[in-house]
Amino acid sequence: MPTVSVKRDLLFQSLGKTYSDEEFQKLCFEFGLELDEVTSEKQLIIKEQGEESQLSSGASEDIIYRIDIPANRYDLLCLEGLVMGLLVFQGRVPHPVFKAIKPSEGNVQKLIIKPDTAKIRPFAVAAILKNLQFNLDTYNSFIDLQDKLHQNICRKRSLVAIGTHDYDTIQGPFIYDAKPPKEIKFVPLNQDKEYTAEELMTFYSTHVQLKQYLHIIKDSPVYPVITDSNGVVVSLPPIINGNHSKITLNTRNVFIECTATDLTKAKIVLDTIVCMFSRYCSNRYTVEYCEVVNPNGTSVLYPELQYRTEVVSVKKINKKIGINESPESVAELLTKMCLKSEITSNGDDLKVTIPPTRHDVIHACDIYEDAAIAYGYNNIRRTLPKTNTIGHQFPLNKLCDLLRSPIAEAGFTEALTFTLCSRDDITKKVGIDSIDKVPAVHISNPKTLEFQVCRTTLLPGILKTIAANKKMPLPMKIFEISDVVLKDPEAEVGARNERRICAVNCNRNAGFEIVHGLLDKIMLLLEVPWSPTKNSVGYYLKATNDPAYFPGRCAEVICHGRSIGKIGVLHPNVLSKFEITNPCSSVEINIQAFV
Repeated sequence: MPTVSVKRDLLFQSLGKTYSDEEFQKLCFEFGLELDEVTSEKQLIIKEQGEESQLSSGASEDIIYRIDIPANRYDLLCLEGLVMGLLVFQGRVPHPVFKAIKPSEGNVQKLIIKPDTAKIRPFAVAAILKNLQFNLDTYNSFIDLQDKLHQNICRKRSLVAIGTHDYDTIQGPFIYDAKPPKEIKFVPLNQDKEYTAEELMTFYSTHVQLKQYLHIIKDSPVYPVITDSNGVVVSLPPIINGNHSKITLNTRNVFIECTATDLTKAKIVLDTIVCMFSRYCSNRYTVEYCEVVNPNGTSVLYPELQYRTEVVSVKKINKKIGINESPESVAELLTKMCLKSEITSNGDDLKVTIPPTRHDVIHACDIYEDAAIAYGYNNIRRTLPKTNTIGHQFPLNKLCDLLRSPIAEAGFTEALTFTLCSRDDITKKVGIDSIDKVPAVHISNPKTLEFQVCRTTLLPGILKTIAANKKMPLPMKIFEISDVVLKDPEAEVGARNERRICAVNCNRNAGFEIVHGLLDKIMLLLEVPWSPTKNSVGYYLKATNDPAYFPGRCAEVICHGRSIGKIGVLHPNVLSKFEITNPCSSVEINIQAFV
């Protein structure tokens, strides 16, 4: 959940009213927000950077409100959006109507996308804010909103990167292209020396803020770049803007461009920025179109600023929330949440207009939620459910709990290991030469080599536990009852969980009889008889080969005619790869069949 820091006095000035901390906290709660902390700029800097940074920065004593914002409410990530939402909620102002217009003095400005951008960052949108009036506070808010969006919906600029420029310093039409880094030369923001894009990767490798974005394009043969008609580099997304078009307090016209790998999110980001700051234009809540020309020759005008309508049932709203309000009252509640509502001709439904600031409303249930917030959660009468239900434990979990105690009484210690493991843990270390031979579910973007796939067996986790506890006295008898994850094309999500028991005995000799005895104990508890004739009733062992086990000392556990696992003495090569010096025996079986 993102947190927005706003100056208290500036907030109250914008709201046109002064509140005590308790009163404002109550207002936030009624609006579905939370006043997280009341602090000061000096205290914030001390907390984040230390006492010395505070002294050198000359931080002020202004009171700061830190407000927790729902992650999908992009319109509340700045002072302007927060003030607008609260004023509309209190019924003090109507929700503004946002418009995109064509320039009266000439043709619509163009942003031309070249085909090579498809190799790295294929989408772009743009808009122009005309005749803005910035002061220091609004300028800081403008920059801060971009940062909040970058960290939130833009996923640290990997999905969308925002560039804002002084429109009067550059000349359209603008070209969005992708070029080799050595061919891109410009003076980056707040610098006075020209660099190539390749040199900038080194220059910013130690920069506190920018180094976290370099990986997005660093290894690409081409870098995205936006230039104006004179060849001036406007932006190197998603890293840095050019210093030539730097925005200052004297900037009156702002060119906004968003490059992206996700066009939908780029549209949301652009709509959010122009809606929040078009209030400072001389023609309030109005933004100028920019024509984006795609590589295939088609063109689209941005921003879209789309208003759409949804028809919702008042009966459903009352039922879902647990209230009994008239259509007029529900319409008023939704209008307070910036969702202008009108009663339809049948009198039972509402036509709800969703503005371009509310991209979080994607389903009727989102409208129900806003109605509940406006009504007040504390005002909803508490009632007992009309039906009595008795909860009970999930049968598989109950069976596992019943088995844990007897296994522990047999001298085994329970372990709880990670569900994620490395590819080597379930392949090379257990004698399998290729990951393709294992039905493993892979993590698309693993953060560490230790967590690349979901485990397909419990054995590696227990062996790593034994290896990490070599100083413990022998014998070490470890067990785990947990899930493995197996790829399954027939499952709804392409994979399924399977609950297993795995036990390992580590001693000066393998002690196969120890794990065999544990298997017999488990089967006795499960009331599964031994099958001396090896028929479809009961369980028995069937010789097999497995690279994880010593040749001739491995068997399948056959229960009621089908294999449920393996038992045997582990191969010395497997033990050496897990850095275990003592022999081990193991049993691992699937217990879901017994539920």
